[in-house]
Amino acid sequence: MDNTTIALEELKHHGYRVTKQRESMVDYLGRNQHRYTAVTILDRYMRTQFPGVSHDTIYRNVKSFIEMGIVESRMQDDQIVVKLQCDFQHPHHHHFICTNCGKVIELKMCPLNYFEKQVPGAKIQSHNFELYGLCAECQQHADRLKNA
Repeated sequence: MDNTTIALEELKHHGYRVTKQRESMVDYLGRNQHRYTAVTILDRYMRTQFPGVSHDTIYRNVKSFIEMGIVESRMQDDQIVVKLQCDFQHPHHHHFICTNCGKVIELKMCPLNYFEKQVPGAKIQSHNFELYGLCAECQQHADRLKNA
């Protein structure tokens, strides 16, 4: 089952109706699942698909999707960006984010054990770990330009 289908099943599991608007939001995020999308861009897209939909409805749905774990969110340049959940079986994961093309690659490891050893006696309550750099494709392109 693909992540879009799983996300729609999660909506039902949490007691939400799968409306055309919610399905369209999930579908849009699913088509862009390897990149974060600014909520303002998602809002703009939704308003082209459903001209009568309010900003409040879109933002309320995004908030619900975040709370249900259907989408992942983070802050970028003072705005909220979201993407469809990478891995519904393992929702706790981290990312490598390409600073050139925006591609998001899921990291399977969690560095928390290392950091817990650095602060003995403390109880870590949450964490966020992201790596930034050039993905393989962007690095290859940069190397070609440098060597040209």
